[in-house]
Amino acid sequence: MASNKQSEPTGPLTGTLLLASPVMNDPNFARSVVFMAAHSLKEGAFGYILNRPLEQRVGDLLPDQDLGTLGGVPVFIGGPVATDKLAFAALHWNKRKGTLRCQTHLSVPDAIQALKLGHDVRGFVGYSGWTGGQLENEIKRRSWITTRPRPLVLTVDKPAGLWSAILHDMGPMFGLMAGMPENLRWN
Repeated sequence: MASNKQSEPTGPLTGTLLLASPVMNDPNFARSVVFMAAHSLKEGAFGYILNRPLEQRVGDLLPDQDLGTLGGVPVFIGGPVATDKLAFAALHWNKRKGTLRCQTHLSVPDAIQALKLGHDVRGFVGYSGWTGGQLENEIKRRSWITTRPRPLVLTVDKPAGLWSAILHDMGPMFGLMAGMPENLRWN
């Protein structure tokens, strides 16, 4: 694991959510919600899919380690890149600013400390990444809907339903998108 890296605004999309458009063809991202941990027009972008629970806990993947409460933390599929790696991130809603803060690349001790501070810690297998200009081109092709984070990112009962919940929260037009069938040919 890399050292504790605090995601700071580095580009226009850092700290935002990407919601896969209903017409997204890539099965890695269909109906996904990606938190953009870092974005640079030149360097590219990095984030984690928030609504793909792996149905395992950290303790299931690291059974030989003394993890304490970290062992019960849920693991998500963070994206299609580096799926052989387990990374930790701590999410925290800032009520005053109305922003979602994300600390990425946490070590096991840092993740345990973040749990003690009341942060939402998650394990991620893999991550989502784009080279410079790639994500911007996908947005121009309307593959992604960008939006600000909402507190429900951390409070939704079933993470797999996050995509639909956020679209409904964005208003009636987006709520209609949430009701579209996964296969548009079924419509």
